[in-house]
Amino acid sequence: MKKTDLEKNKALKLMGKLKAATPPGRYAGTAPVLDRREQRRLDQAAGLVPFPVKLQQPLIDALRARAAAEGMSINELTNALLASALKE
Repeated sequence: MKKTDLEKNKALKLMGKLKAATPPGRYAGTAPVLDRREQRRLDQAAGLVPFPVKLQQPLIDALRARAAAEGMSINELTNALLASALKE
């Protein structure tokens, strides 16, 4: 290999490492990203169970708007709405 090819390969390897690295927490308040296994373990410890449901788009839009207005996640809002509906 020529010296220029070696340098080009080193630069490509360095750029790949830079793209794969996550930014430090001091930038824009980035939260540490958990891998799926760790997130699943935390969810199970909190008693959360994944429950896929197919809903119509207007209902989803209304849920997103209400969650944004109340400042909570869609999961929290759906949990609260289902709990209040099932109490009756």
